[in-house]
Amino acid sequence: MTTETATTTTIATNKASHIAALDVGTTYVRCFVLDDKCVVKGSAADTVELLNPQPGYFEIEPEGLWRKIVKVITESIRDAKLTPANITCLTISTQRCTFLTWNHRTKEYYHNFITWKDLRADDLVQQWNASCSLRGMNGVAYALYLLTRNSRFLAGSMLKLMNSQVTPRLLHEMAYNPKLQQALQRKEARFELLDSWILYKLRSGNGLDVNVEHITDITSATATGLYDPFTLNWSAIGRLLFGIDLNIMPRVVENSYQNFGHVHPAAFGPDWGDTKIPIAASLSDQTAAIWGSQCFSTGDVKVTMGTGAFLNLITGVECKAVISGMYPLVAWQLKQGSKLQQRDTIYCIEGAAHDFGTVVSWAQSCELFDDPAETSDIATSVPDTNDVYFMPAFSGLGPPVNDYRAASGFIGMTPSTTKAHMVRALLESIVFRVVQLIESAEEETQQKLKVIRVDGGVSRNDFVCQFLADASGLSVERAECSESSIMGATYLAGVNHGIWQTLEELKSFRKVERIFKPQAKNYKVISNRMLKWNKAIERFSGWY
Repeated sequence: MTTETATTTTIATNKASHIAALDVGTTYVRCFVLDDKCVVKGSAADTVELLNPQPGYFEIEPEGLWRKIVKVITESIRDAKLTPANITCLTISTQRCTFLTWNHRTKEYYHNFITWKDLRADDLVQQWNASCSLRGMNGVAYALYLLTRNSRFLAGSMLKLMNSQVTPRLLHEMAYNPKLQQALQRKEARFELLDSWILYKLRSGNGLDVNVEHITDITSATATGLYDPFTLNWSAIGRLLFGIDLNIMPRVVENSYQNFGHVHPAAFGPDWGDTKIPIAASLSDQTAAIWGSQCFSTGDVKVTMGTGAFLNLITGVECKAVISGMYPLVAWQLKQGSKLQQRDTIYCIEGAAHDFGTVVSWAQSCELFDDPAETSDIATSVPDTNDVYFMPAFSGLGPPVNDYRAASGFIGMTPSTTKAHMVRALLESIVFRVVQLIESAEEETQQKLKVIRVDGGVSRNDFVCQFLADASGLSVERAECSESSIMGATYLAGVNHGIWQTLEELKSFRKVERIFKPQAKNYKVISNRMLKWNKAIERFSGWY
């Protein structure tokens, strides 16, 4: 018997806690089994098949995704040399703003999952943002702000539709999907975010019990564009301005919700017998990353470097109106049932650069390198980019530029340009986008940041982290474990289930692998390069 097997057998016998953490992202669906010391005992992963039926459309076929979810949960428990009965609880972390509509009673889907990267509603976004209706509402909101100085009205005065939000894509389906139109008329359609759909499938035994409550967690709802973080309800604007029937939406629950129930064993087949694993937590991937990075205090900031880059700055109990294109969100919400003494709604502001890891993947597909792990060495093999710049705008440019018709491309190439120059220009460009977000966050909150905690796959790139430190003038802190969303979902589940009682207990689980200190000698050179890169934005703006 191996040491691992012997240890696992002892753990199982002693009934130690084991948490199964499911993470459904844009690229992968994964499940990790961790013990009560946050040591990974087993894991399994599978790729998410992203469908691209026509340019700008990015979808996921739901039943194919469900089969992969069942597969990775089952295989991770097996990999940990445990049985379902040994799992103390399950926790779920999901990508945000990916949704579908269906009839949950007949299991008829009106369309696939439409992901947060989907651009089908771009024309609708432009029309609405230029419309008299939205401009009129912005004007009224600003007038109310001047009268009341209520930050909710200031936020309303800046309201714009964005492709990454659910609102425009749902409006597009309501306008062009006959099946959905008919179902809405018959009051048969139901709206699902990814988390609410997974919760329903797990709790109902894959549709065996159709009366399972229809719920989503607040951190998944808050980013949709349909949820008002100031009133903590689905926004009336969705009904009054856009004509969306809010009755099709799931009920929003807090992160300390005590009635998530159990995984129905019928969802996993006969091998599970009558085992009913409690579901202890459900949260969005960015909130999971906030918890995984242990950004628990006002002023803490993390940057997730994955498919996109997401900066989240904790603003505490204040929902702060922002005007740069960033947006206020509920970071998490713990209510009276929480095991923690900290019981409140905690807010953050967020800014996103939607093309981050996608830029690296694109460059690999163009054979600029064989393996993303090589890019750090390639970038440092040349002293600079030889005055070559890249614009990472496959999805346009988000805050503070806010030009969703910008184009991607290289500029400044000459016969002396090499692949190394191009790779370095790519990596520098995605860092420049993060620096823009950092500067916007500092301006919005009137505070000077000191440390950025990074996570996600691209954060393992030493060149990116050091260049970020040099370009921002801030220390960049990278944990030993890059799986922040897995760890954060695990932390919250453990707290909700009573495995851990305080945030101090959680802090012992996060180990810092490296701190990248800003090198003052490089700051001026990099600042000048970023100024020139900012000029390049003008060349690529408004292209489409």
